[in-house]
Amino acid sequence: MASVKPSPALNQQDNHVLLVNNLSWQLAGKAILSAVDFSLAEGKMLGIIGPNGAGKSSLLRCLYRFITPTSGTIELFGEQISTLSAKMFARQVAVVLQDTPHHFEMTTSQLIALGLTPHKGAFDFTSKRDREEVTKALLKVGLQDKANQAYESLSGGEKQRALIARAIVQRPKLLILDEPTNHLDIRYQIQTLELLRTLNITVITSIHDLNLASALCDELLLLNDGHCVAKGTPKTVLTEQRIAEVFDVCCEIKPHPQHGNPLISYFYGYQTPNAADVGGVDEHSK
Repeated sequence: MASVKPSPALNQQDNHVLLVNNLSWQLAGKAILSAVDFSLAEGKMLGIIGPNGAGKSSLLRCLYRFITPTSGTIELFGEQISTLSAKMFARQVAVVLQDTPHHFEMTTSQLIALGLTPHKGAFDFTSKRDREEVTKALLKVGLQDKANQAYESLSGGEKQRALIARAIVQRPKLLILDEPTNHLDIRYQIQTLELLRTLNITVITSIHDLNLASALCDELLLLNDGHCVAKGTPKTVLTEQRIAEVFDVCCEIKPHPQHGNPLISYFYGYQTPNAADVGGVDEHSK
C-alpha cells in the first residue's frame, strides 16, 4: 500500500514543527511501520487514527524517542531528533501517555511541578516564578481546588488534566499524547480534547473515536497495517469508502450540524450469519 507523500510546497514552509520522512520500524523482522511520511505545521492539532494494530502507538513512540526507527528520519524544527540531548528534547517535546501513573505519593501541585525539571539545574530550588507557573497550569485545566489533594485520589479525568498541566509547565513546542481519552466518560473525552485546542501549541494525539477526531482535530493521519493511508483535513480523510476499507464497517457520513466536519453513523449486524438479512449493512456494502 502506497504511503502519502507530503507536498513539496508544504515542506518549503518555515512554520514546520515536525517533518517525518520514510519512517519504518521493524520488530523481530516484522514491519510495524512502513515508509510513513508526513509533516505538521505549527499550532495544528493532528489526530492519529486507525484500527487496533495499525501502528499508532509505535509511531508516537518513534516521535518521542522511546524506540529508534529502523530507517527514515524525524526532524524537529529542522533538526534530527536523534542529535538532541535528552534535556534539549524535553524542553521542546512533552508527552502524556494513555495510562496515568500509579502510586505517586505526591499532591497534584507536586506532580505538575515535575514538568519544570527540563528547565532547572541540578541544584536549583523552586522559585516564586515556578510556583506561579504551577498555579497558572492548575487554573488552565480547572484543578485549582485540587492543588493540595493527593494525586492518587483524583478521578480519571482529573488525573489526565493534571498530566496535561504538567506538560504545560514544561513549556513544550510540541505535545504528544497517546490516547488521552482512553477510559474516560464522553464528557471528559470532549473536555480533554477541547482543552488541548486552547493551549496554542502544536499537538499530536492518537484517538480511537473517529467522530471526536473529526470534530476536534485540524488534520488526521490514517494508519493501516503500518502504512499511511491518508493525511489531511477530516473532510478529506474520513470518507465512507475509506472507513469501509480500513475499519471493515459500513457507515453513512453527513456534515455535523454544529461544526460541519464529517459525522459518522455506523450500520450494525456484523455477527449475523447472513449479512443480507440485516437492514442497511448489505445495502451499503461496496
